[in-house]
Amino acid sequence: MVCKRWRRLVKDQRLWRVVDLTAWKGYLGTGLRCLRLRGLLLSARGGAFLSESWLKALSSRCPRLRSLSLLHADLRGLHSCQLLPTTLQVLELRGCELPQGFFTQTPLSPEKQAGMASTAATQQQGRVQAGKVPASTSGIAIETMVLDNVPSFTDQHLQSLASWLRLSRLELRNVLRVTAEGLRRSAAQETDSGLNGLSRLKYLEIGHFGRPGAQLQMASLGLGVGWLGLEELSLGGKEVGPGLLSASRLRDLKRLRLRCCKLREMQVLRSCRTLRDLRRLEFCEVFFQVCPKTPEREGEVERQGEGEEGREGGTDNGDDKLEENDPVPSLRRSLAALLPQCALVFTNCTVTITSD
Repeated sequence: MVCKRWRRLVKDQRLWRVVDLTAWKGYLGTGLRCLRLRGLLLSARGGAFLSESWLKALSSRCPRLRSLSLLHADLRGLHSCQLLPTTLQVLELRGCELPQGFFTQTPLSPEKQAGMASTAATQQQGRVQAGKVPASTSGIAIETMVLDNVPSFTDQHLQSLASWLRLSRLELRNVLRVTAEGLRRSAAQETDSGLNGLSRLKYLEIGHFGRPGAQLQMASLGLGVGWLGLEELSLGGKEVGPGLLSASRLRDLKRLRLRCCKLREMQVLRSCRTLRDLRRLEFCEVFFQVCPKTPEREGEVERQGEGEEGREGGTDNGDDKLEENDPVPSLRRSLAALLPQCALVFTNCTVTITSD
């Protein structure tokens, strides 16, 4: 009966603002590890359903919760991310609204620290032998953060993530208020006082996919100052062009992914000739613009790249079958010469032959 009632509440969203977590006993249990919630930002009634007491109840009832995904949630009623369950390792925010200073960590009082330590010890009892990572009692334990279409996320929010000592993966998609200057100030840099910025970040994704009326910030230009320790970079949409101009300054970069963009063969070769340590280069849903080989060939001819073709660049043996399956054989051969130790992957790419 409880589960049927819960499904009915989720379906019509009539009681999202007043429902008590105790009504979810049959659905949210101690074994829950991943939770996805949809808020009321796009509802005619509006409002927020997440509160401090609600999150406390969630933490106590779901001690194994590792991933929390929020869609269209209004978080402006929460003053800090420290109200989230301390066991979280993955946090996804899609179409949400944030208050200022939400990601800033404030020092806890000794009483609160003792209370959190006691709660964490209770939650982890009996699970240490199984090799589980204990919950963090001294700070945010989130390792992966995904921000997709969060208009209130700014440079200040980004810089405050430097206090998250376990954050290793950050995905920024259509985050329109993050600028190149904000990215420069957040980059991991060596200073006299040590390593500053997001020093533990290994994976960074920046994507701008042409939202109508949105101003292009070209935030990926901020990568030009370099980023110590950054091993994997994913660029999407309108951030690909400026990001390629700055990729050469990332001396620890091992993997590069380009998606949902238009590229010219010469543009790729000029950007990659300095990336000698690259081990994997992936093109996903890329429109390659190629000049014709003969002057008689005019107009545009499109053909779809077949599937996903990944191989070691240095093993090019001129196989005709591989040539037919490659979206841009000439680009593959040129990249193989430039980056002999790099694996090349083409996924759902399209070639356009133009007369320009």
